[in-house]
Amino acid sequence: MAKQKTAFVCNDCGADYVKWQGQCSDCGAWNTLVEIKLGPSRPATRGAAKVSGDRAGFAGSLGGARVLSDIDLAELPRFSSGAREFDRVLGGGLVPGSAILIGGNPGAGKSTLLLQTMCHLAQQQEALYITGEESLQQVAMRARRLALPTDRLRLMAETDVESIVAAIEEFKPKVLVVDSIQVVHTHELTSAPGSVSQVRECAAYLIRHAKQTGTVLFLVGHVTKDGSLAGPKVLEHMIDCSILLEGTDDSRFRTLRGQKNRFGAVNELGVFAMTEQGMKEVKNPSAIFLDRSGEPASGSAVMAVWEGTRPLLVEIQALVDDSQLGNPRRVAVGLEQNRLAMLLAVLHRHGGLQVGDQDVFANVVGGVKVLETSADLALLSAIVSSFRDRPLPRDLVIFGEVGLSGEIRPVPSGQERLAEAAKHGFRRAIIPRGNAPREAIPGMEVRAVQRLQEALAALD
Repeated sequence: MAKQKTAFVCNDCGADYVKWQGQCSDCGAWNTLVEIKLGPSRPATRGAAKVSGDRAGFAGSLGGARVLSDIDLAELPRFSSGAREFDRVLGGGLVPGSAILIGGNPGAGKSTLLLQTMCHLAQQQEALYITGEESLQQVAMRARRLALPTDRLRLMAETDVESIVAAIEEFKPKVLVVDSIQVVHTHELTSAPGSVSQVRECAAYLIRHAKQTGTVLFLVGHVTKDGSLAGPKVLEHMIDCSILLEGTDDSRFRTLRGQKNRFGAVNELGVFAMTEQGMKEVKNPSAIFLDRSGEPASGSAVMAVWEGTRPLLVEIQALVDDSQLGNPRRVAVGLEQNRLAMLLAVLHRHGGLQVGDQDVFANVVGGVKVLETSADLALLSAIVSSFRDRPLPRDLVIFGEVGLSGEIRPVPSGQERLAEAAKHGFRRAIIPRGNAPREAIPGMEVRAVQRLQEALAALD
């Protein structure tokens, strides 16, 4: 008999080696290498692979090569998850045979969102929910509390990946949820559940089976202290879509952000509200982020950012105060810290305002994280408003990128941002000259600027 092949994998970083060694050469950790057994390699068969009816949509990928123009996109039809915000983040709906990884902090609502989705999908097709961290009674209690239809959804408590695959072959579900991938294990490995080798091999086993059967696979992943998904880095390359559910404990709103999507736009954003009836989608996110009740206050500005495929109006706040320390503080929440320091230098060099001896705090209202540079001009406007103690007009919207030489650069989709602002009652706008609309927008006064000095003059 041929000797079974083995490999040694690091539990911290996932690097593999031919033989055991005390320290991992990649991450530097000691005594983290564990031995795994490799399955016997199967000889490749000649000819086209035989595909069953459930795998007809994957015949092109499992069989021989085909011309790109001959591939029929109707072979992989999308179907809705039951929530428009969820479908938006997924790129328009669920794709058969896709693997989706959902991560988030404990208590963010991952299990609640997936349970609602599965109960809805179970009314139309076969669905299977695998729970590894909760008992069947706990899941049933949550479903009853949320008043969900429970007469069609199949529920199973299992952590053994071989038993999960056997249940898939028995029930043949079209949608499968594994909650969570960190507790699933295989007997082929000697490492503990949750280790890098267990997560990688179990995820690869489930994804391969989902691709072969055309099953939509949801994998729930834990989040580490730094906010990244736990597990090997190779897991991000194995899946088709990576989604992160964000939200703070003191806020009832949750944002579902797409970080990777092979079937749609990246960085798409969906907004949900956590209620007693579960996760409810917010159809107009700009309205909740613009709840500006009360008297106008200095240091507040409204900006139009672009999230995925739609504009979003968000309020940004700044506070400038005398520093009591030798090194003034620069704090940014929801923004990039280094970009705040850079914009303050541009404000001093090209705007004529010295805030080097001031503490500067910036915050994006609603817990939204702004990743694009279109928030530069709105952030500087809020800082100038706080520094001068002059409130900005409540019907003013601002967006634009600020360069190091003080120029205001245009941003993508400027016309759509202005249309979104006009829809919510804004009557003034300060935008880059490159985004000036060709036709006047009814009821809105647009001020197109090219330099930072022009933008500051427009605030007076």
